[in-house]
Amino acid sequence: MAKTFIKKFTIPKFWRVVGRIMLILLSLLLACILIVVSVLFAWSPGKPAPFLNESGKVLKGSISEKIYVNINGVKQGMFIESKNKANPVLLFLHGGPGMPEYAFTQKYPTSLENYFTVCYWEQRGSGLSYSADISPKTMTAEQLVSDTLAVTNYLRKRFGQEKIYLMGHSWGSFLGMQAAARAPQLYHAYIGMGQVSQQFESEKMAYTYMLGRYKATGNERMVKKLEAYPITKSDGALNSYLSSSLRDEAMHDLGIGTTHRMKSVITGIFLPVMQCRAYTLSEKINIWRGKAFLNNSTDLRKQMYTTDLSVKVPKLDIPVYFFSGKYDYTVSHTLAKKYFDKLQAPMKGFYTFDHSAHSPLFEEPAKFVRIMREDVLNGTVDHADSHTK
Repeated sequence: MAKTFIKKFTIPKFWRVVGRIMLILLSLLLACILIVVSVLFAWSPGKPAPFLNESGKVLKGSISEKIYVNINGVKQGMFIESKNKANPVLLFLHGGPGMPEYAFTQKYPTSLENYFTVCYWEQRGSGLSYSADISPKTMTAEQLVSDTLAVTNYLRKRFGQEKIYLMGHSWGSFLGMQAAARAPQLYHAYIGMGQVSQQFESEKMAYTYMLGRYKATGNERMVKKLEAYPITKSDGALNSYLSSSLRDEAMHDLGIGTTHRMKSVITGIFLPVMQCRAYTLSEKINIWRGKAFLNNSTDLRKQMYTTDLSVKVPKLDIPVYFFSGKYDYTVSHTLAKKYFDKLQAPMKGFYTFDHSAHSPLFEEPAKFVRIMREDVLNGTVDHADSHTK
């Protein structure tokens, strides 16, 4: 009888206690979610900060704006910044596909805006220019090159400049070289940072280097992971390798990825984007939606990996500047130099950044901007490692 009594009264009581604990935990979880969402909204007013003078007023003649423009029939977004909008215009083509870089300029100030009117255009399907209505079939490198020229002409007309400067980073350099080759009359010069040439070969070189490093240090865990994707033996393994997180994990661990010092995609890329006050929360979310869309639903990446740019664009009719990080394996420093040596141009300069991997603009901004001021703006290659005049 005693056992029956215990069963009647202790079992219901036990579940009531469990219920209360679950309710408390759920309440705490919801409270945490509300706090995170509130913080994200507070950090996402969606307006770039203006340039201010010593009195705290908007600097006369400056520009700091986020705008949307119809580019070849699609609404596309961009940030334009300059402390003097009469400065020469520089169009920046971001990497990816689908990785806008304006947020990084907030975390790693460059001071390019002191000397240029810089346009950070977010390419069709990316970030500010993402739309669920865009058909994957329309997303081709050819379309994005055409968009690049349309943005160029928009900037030329708006700022009253016959020619502008064009800079491409990584995937953006794949587009930039093609745009500059197609319409050299629109540009003073082309600047390639992390310049693409033979990207599939670059991936194989990086893979071999990483595998060798991990074997040398006895890191069997990473050796086993990499050997599961034998991209140097089977071309078919490349897609699986690129779709995994392993490539980024290994590159950032060894200091050969986005930056030489970046150890985590979360702290180095995700957080700077989410903390950037120039985007609304929905625009921040669209950055990741756009990246997923371009990588998973289009063959843009395949177009880059199957193209030998040194064959497709063997010459440019304008001055060319390649900026390359010594530790860059995301886009091979060695292959960039090989392309540079082969490329025909009226003037060209190659610049190595000894403390950088894939992003010298954000890793060594003082040196980067000094070269932009003293060489690019003056039409010289005086500070280059190697050059032709």
